[in-house]
Amino acid sequence: MGEGTDRGRRVPPGAVAAVLALLAVGALVAAGPWLLDRAGLDETALPWGPPCSVRTDEGTVALSREDARLATTAVALEARGARAPDTSGIDTAVLHRLAEGPPDSPGPVLTCRVAPDSGLRAEELTDSGLTPRAENVREAMAEVFGEQSLGGFEPGGVSDGHGADSAHYDGRAIDVFYRPVSEENRRDGWLLAHWLVAHAEELHLANVIFDDKIWNARGSSGGWWNYDSPDPDDEILRHLDHVHVDVRRGTAPD
Repeated sequence: MGEGTDRGRRVPPGAVAAVLALLAVGALVAAGPWLLDRAGLDETALPWGPPCSVRTDEGTVALSREDARLATTAVALEARGARAPDTSGIDTAVLHRLAEGPPDSPGPVLTCRVAPDSGLRAEELTDSGLTPRAENVREAMAEVFGEQSLGGFEPGGVSDGHGADSAHYDGRAIDVFYRPVSEENRRDGWLLAHWLVAHAEELHLANVIFDDKIWNARGSSGGWWNYDSPDPDDEILRHLDHVHVDVRRGTAPD
């Protein structure tokens, strides 16, 4: 008796584990936004979340990478009186916040998550003193922002004037100056910093540093972080008067 019935059947341990795993994932997905809010993050921190976001008065607005690039380019062009691309498909609150910044004080409002580069080749200096990747960043910035006050590189490369192991010594870094330090110049600097982060994946950026904040490609899921200057009394070391951008080193042979 009992043969051919369901009594006594055992569920395989693997099936139980699979069901529990699915339940755990479902709970994490459901609780994800709440947990992120408690941690001061947004959905860009989740691997399955949107790659970019902007914090507005109405809350955090998710963006595709393409929309982030379009929005930051449009507000940068409009700021210099140039013709901007059509942004009718983007939330006006996003465009306003990118153009004006936070109402209380200039600071970061946009962040993007980027994937690690694999097989990116190492590069040598060009005649400008920059690697080809860094030179590409300079050219891309010029197309959108026009003439800029640049430093941190020179023909033949630089060997001093920066911290130990600085990307400037490899020709991988550019400084874009916004002097003197003022609220207006800080807001202008954030236009560039946001544009760089929105374009970080295609430009192979490693770091963007400005105004006591740093965005790092490896930690991009966490957004902007506080930047610890070696001298809190030095405006230059705190990157208050310039946006620092550097590209990834690359490891594959040329």
